[in-house]
Amino acid sequence: MSSDSDSNPESVIVRLDVSALNEARSILYDAYRNEPTFQYLFNHRKPGYNQRVRATVRELVDLYFELDQEAVGVMVDDTLVAVAFIGDPDLRLNLADQFSWRIRMVLTAGFASTRRYLDYHEKIRAMLPQPLAHQLPLMGVNPKYQNRGHGRLLLHAVQRLCADNPRGSGLVLDTGNSRYLPFYESEGFRSLGKIRLGDFEDHVLFREVHPQAKATAQQN
Repeated sequence: MSSDSDSNPESVIVRLDVSALNEARSILYDAYRNEPTFQYLFNHRKPGYNQRVRATVRELVDLYFELDQEAVGVMVDDTLVAVAFIGDPDLRLNLADQFSWRIRMVLTAGFASTRRYLDYHEKIRAMLPQPLAHQLPLMGVNPKYQNRGHGRLLLHAVQRLCADNPRGSGLVLDTGNSRYLPFYESEGFRSLGKIRLGDFEDHVLFREVHPQAKATAQQN
């Protein structure tokens, strides 16, 4: 995929393959370990929190690659600085049915954390619009490259990929960090609902595929 004309010309959108596994895991680990949702789900007050987050990111990234789902990133020079994994609307992924993934999660992240994550995932599934939408379960920017427009560039690339697949109604993502809400709202996302997690709420957001983009995708 080519570089985005609205971005820094040194930034290029690329499709990821298994050669990017380690870099993608590292970026997502740094992106999620300080996020309220992960801190709640994987109990950051209990010893071993960082290892549980690292294990969960590894197992999720591996699962999406195994299921042949779209993964894109932002390259700056020769460095991968941001990544996103996109769940196809036809996948209808139910993590509870992924037996081998569940076993690996229990062995690496622990039973309690795995149970919490499955419950959280199921609550998001219950909010998905009809017809089903693409999901954005994993997205992160290397902390050294944040606040430079790479996240917006990546999200635009994700939205274009969703428009190219007219079977989906749009894109769903969630965040437990309220400071991200203005960013997502500026990109046209609206609330599908909230999930109570301890003393805060995780926001589930939806952006409909633009009818013009969808019509173009269907013609091509």
